[in-house]
Amino acid sequence: MERSCEKDTWRKRLVKARSELSSEVRAAEAQALAEAALAVGWPGATVCAYVPVGTEPGSPALLDALRAAGRRVLLPIVTGREPLDWGVYFGADNLVAGPYGLREPSGLRLGPGAVANADAVLVPALAVDRRGVRLGRGAGHYDRSMGGVTAPRIAVVRAEEFVDRLPAEPHDVLMTAVLTPKGGLVRL
Repeated sequence: MERSCEKDTWRKRLVKARSELSSEVRAAEAQALAEAALAVGWPGATVCAYVPVGTEPGSPALLDALRAAGRRVLLPIVTGREPLDWGVYFGADNLVAGPYGLREPSGLRLGPGAVANADAVLVPALAVDRRGVRLGRGAGHYDRSMGGVTAPRIAVVRAEEFVDRLPAEPHDVLMTAVLTPKGGLVRL
């Protein structure tokens, strides 16, 4: 219970800080993330990613850049409390409204196991620490979905959200890297 309260305190502070950013700063950071993502030189053909919601770092431009570089991009589809399902991203025009204000790919669903076959997974986060502990929104979708993933699990955050230490719980799936607009990819 204590860790949960501590996580809630972190969440409130981080959400507030993000809400205070100007649209110009968010746009510049989104562009820097797209450039940093292209500089990585992904090890394979399939990258799981996400469509940013609200003040989350990133943009559809990052997804389009990955596709233009020849990557197959998979996006999550929320299916209640079950692990995330996945669908192929064919462009912003192919997205439909999903729960929680999310944008999801329309068309064929690949099933929860698709993430296990990815070559890299970009994961939205409010913060990540140097041990790989990720702080998400608290619904647990990614923790339930990535238990068997051996590909790099890369938290996408602002530079200020890459911190020394976060509260951890036994069910947390650790990230193996972090991607920030200023620092690019940092392996953990």
